[in-house]
This record gives sequence, structure tokens and C-alpha cells, in this order.
Amino acid sequence: MCHPAWSRARIAAQWLSDLARLRRVRDRMDREYARPLDVASLALDANMPAGQLSRQFRLAYGRPPYAYLMARRVERATVLLRCGDLDTAEVSFAVGCSSPDAFGAYFTELVGMDPDAYRRHIAPGPVRNREALQREAELA
Repeated sequence: MCHPAWSRARIAAQWLSDLARLRRVRDRMDREYARPLDVASLALDANMPAGQLSRQFRLAYGRPPYAYLMARRVERATVLLRCGDLDTAEVSFAVGCSSPDAFGAYFTELVGMDPDAYRRHIAPGPVRNREALQREAELA
């Protein structure tokens, strides 16, 4: 019969191993957010069943893998909407969403406004350039 401390140590070691695999899954989602990713392929790469990956990912990061991936895509989309001249559908495809309507719904849920309203809300453009133009006008 094993000593109780050995059992606890084995469980702790397994948890650390699982956390390392979860971190690799999260890092892959951060890098490859624009690619088509699903929980089954992520679980296969992590050598875990999909259900176990989803449960442990949620415990470790506070949301399921798909929600984390969509949050990452919306985060990248806000940058594209601020800096680029792509329309909403093009932004949707650029961040890896195959449906602009589903992307718009998820964007609205996370940001609180639809992508077009977000773009209008932040429309003035980069402040740094306007400040430079104002200073040039003041100096002239």
C-alpha cells in the first residue's frame, strides 16, 4: 500500500503536467487565432480527451476554450477596426471567423456595441498624428 503523501504528490505532478499542456493549447490559440481551430483538434494535440480539455481549461483560465479563442479574435478585431480600412466582413475573415454575422454577435456581446458602431465610436484616428499637426500649426 502506498503512503498517502505519495498519492498526493502523484496527483500534484499530474495537475502540473496538465497545466503545461493547457498552457501550450492557450499559446497555440494566441498564435493561430486566425486559423480554423476546434476543441477536438486542440485536444488531440494536447493528448487529452476533448471533454477533459474543456473542463480543465475552464478551471485554469475561467472560460472554455472556444470562448477564449473568440475573445482573442475579438481583441484582434478591435485593433483592425481601429487601425485598418477593412470593412467588418473582411475583419471577420481576417481574424478567423467564417461567418460575419456570428462574429458581429460575439463582438457585440464582448464589447457592448457592434463592430460598425465601435469603428464610428473610435473614428477620430490616431491622436499622436493630430497632436503633431496642431503643434506644426502653432509653430508656423
